[in-house]
Amino acid sequence: MSAASYRALLCDLRTDQVIDALPAEQVRFEEHIGKTGTASLSIPVTGPAMAARARAAVTPARTAVWIERDGDIWWGGIVWTATITPPSRSGPGAMEVQASTFDSYLSARILTDGWEGEGVDQFDIARQLVDYTQRTPGGDIGIMLDWAQTSGVLRDRAYSRYDLHYVRDLLDQLARVEGGFEWRIRAYRASQGRRTKELQLGHRVIRTGRTEIVLDRPGAVLDYELPVDGTVRATHWISRGATINRDQSTDSYPLMSALFEVKNALAQGWPRLDGSSDYTTVEQQATLDAHAKADLMQAWTSTQAPRVTVMLDGTGLSPHLLGATVRLRIVDEWHPAGHDQRYRLIGMSVSPPGRDSAETAELYLEDPEAAPSEERTRAYIQKGT
Repeated sequence: MSAASYRALLCDLRTDQVIDALPAEQVRFEEHIGKTGTASLSIPVTGPAMAARARAAVTPARTAVWIERDGDIWWGGIVWTATITPPSRSGPGAMEVQASTFDSYLSARILTDGWEGEGVDQFDIARQLVDYTQRTPGGDIGIMLDWAQTSGVLRDRAYSRYDLHYVRDLLDQLARVEGGFEWRIRAYRASQGRRTKELQLGHRVIRTGRTEIVLDRPGAVLDYELPVDGTVRATHWISRGATINRDQSTDSYPLMSALFEVKNALAQGWPRLDGSSDYTTVEQQATLDAHAKADLMQAWTSTQAPRVTVMLDGTGLSPHLLGATVRLRIVDEWHPAGHDQRYRLIGMSVSPPGRDSAETAELYLEDPEAAPSEERTRAYIQKGT
């Protein structure tokens, strides 16, 4: 079977008009649920004509890059940096390009008008924040919004324009609370062939695919890591909110959440492990407590992040399947009786084929039991003493 063909399209960020399609080497890109993905590529500059094309096509902060695999869009984002290197004895000059997924744009936008709402579905709040960035002059980069989807969870939120909130921070904070959600900007080619960037929301998590993906070692799995990380674990948690003092004659203190603890952790022999977080704009006790409980649940359960390297060809894997179920089956010295467990795919880093290397992908997996839910939070978390 022939190697997959990759191509990088460079487009105007606001209009998505194609500027150029340039040859790219050393391509690598990754995408995740819950954090910004990145891409890097090198445009070889073999002479003045190619140098002029590269200069014309790449303007950091206003150029979009779409990475295609056999004509299908696998990654999309914004070029943020470009570095020119001169020719040398080892080869021609090049333009080294670094880009981040389209959600990175929301880290460059401030909610300058503020926002306030009571009893609003959290998905509607998320969509209204993104819609705000696109209704302001020059802010529309074509992010599609599905206004019909709801989570069933209502929130009261007030964001002051004086706090200069970045939209990305507000979305992350809104999502990372008890009963919250996951979000990402999904890049794909629509059925009519149009390049599309869409806000994808999932309560409580993003799930895709109707069938599970089976990966075996021996087989498609080349390498794996199954780490256990105790540095992020906590048995107790407290969060700090905004400082509210309307009486200037008294001392100012920040709002504090209740102290929460994992039920029976100490009785089971765990040492006390404290954790904390700051939400300096949260002024409501119930909201701050919900953040603290969610943070503790995350710290208590997210102690494993399996990483698996696979041969991409023949697995059916693609970045479109983030949120899908992966069944990992391993038989080796560590698992002579066999390791057979299901995970959720939450991240993927792709390395296209090179002169001396095959096409591979590193998968980031999550134990489905580690995904916090209202039911599991109630089962595990209680107020501490």
